[in-house]
Amino acid sequence: MKLSDFTTLTFDCYGTLIDWESGLLAELRPWLTKGPADPTDDELLAAFGAEESRCQTATPNKLYPEILADVFLALARQWTWPASQDDARAFGASVGRWPAFADSAASLQYLKRHYKLVILSNVDHASFARSNEKLQVDFDRVFTAQDVGSYKPDPRNFDYLLRELSALGIGKAQILHTAQSLFHDIVPAKALGLRTVWVNRRKGREGGGATPAASVRPDAEVASLADLVALHRAETG
Repeated sequence: MKLSDFTTLTFDCYGTLIDWESGLLAELRPWLTKGPADPTDDELLAAFGAEESRCQTATPNKLYPEILADVFLALARQWTWPASQDDARAFGASVGRWPAFADSAASLQYLKRHYKLVILSNVDHASFARSNEKLQVDFDRVFTAQDVGSYKPDPRNFDYLLRELSALGIGKAQILHTAQSLFHDIVPAKALGLRTVWVNRRKGREGGGATPAASVRPDAEVASLADLVALHRAETG
């Protein structure tokens, strides 16, 4: 696979461009001091990932801040910390506080010179807008779960992406889907015939973090967005 074969990079955002695991831990860790449980970071992230997936499947029409609020209350019950509806809503509004990966902004600015850049995210438009301030690039299109009414890995999200891009004259063969989550992104993208790059931000660490496990072979793997830029530079000279 050659990177120059593509005209359009479609991106997952959270876990790929925004460091959602660090953001989640910063928001959740203080609550553990209010209860008796002391899970490790990986245990807390795994519990979040499992509950988030359950909530997104059960209530796909809820906006992402509402999903986060439901997950927060479920984790509070699991780890026995006191939590109110106001606390849950505050956690639901935390997306804009999650940091970008250090290489995201500069890498996106480079890639923007060579590709159309498109977001396919499991959040809502308002949450993404706050994150995009950290990414410092104008995406050509932004598609969210709010647009589709379902959450990845539901294939409807990728069907929506392909329809919208086809209307712009961008065919499937021109698209390279770029994402951290095998579960949310690489599996459904591959099932629909898209080429994929796995941005393995957890390379060298055990477990899947906040992402449920999945088995699939991406077309390429990099450890960071900066590595993808380096591959493009090496290929194009």
